[in-house]
Amino acid sequence: FVALSIGMTAFQNGAGVLGALLIGTVSGALTLAVGQAAVAIARSLTLRIAIATAFAVPAAVAGNHVAFALSQIEMPSQAWREVFAYLGAVCIGVTSWTRLMALAETRPFEPGGAVENPS
Repeated sequence: FVALSIGMTAFQNGAGVLGALLIGTVSGALTLAVGQAAVAIARSLTLRIAIATAFAVPAAVAGNHVAFALSQIEMPSQAWREVFAYLGAVCIGVTSWTRLMALAETRPFEPGGAVENPS
């Protein structure tokens, strides 16, 4: 969402197609890196869940729209299009959530900065 918003803003302000694509891609990658770092650094589980939700909800909405658009190609039934759109939203949202929360693994922290190997 951030990449698309910034890319469209850059295009409307005269950056051109390639410039807007480059600016949008860089801003999206930077947003993802900041989000992953925030989840990895945050100690509070509630804060980690909030950050992961802030990334997963827009991803789920985008997954819904993409699955609905693709289902319109060969699916005549509106009901089945909606079913596939919601399944796409769930799959994309859960994938996004899982990828961010994988960084939330808590590790023992020692004052010297070294982590002891449990095995």
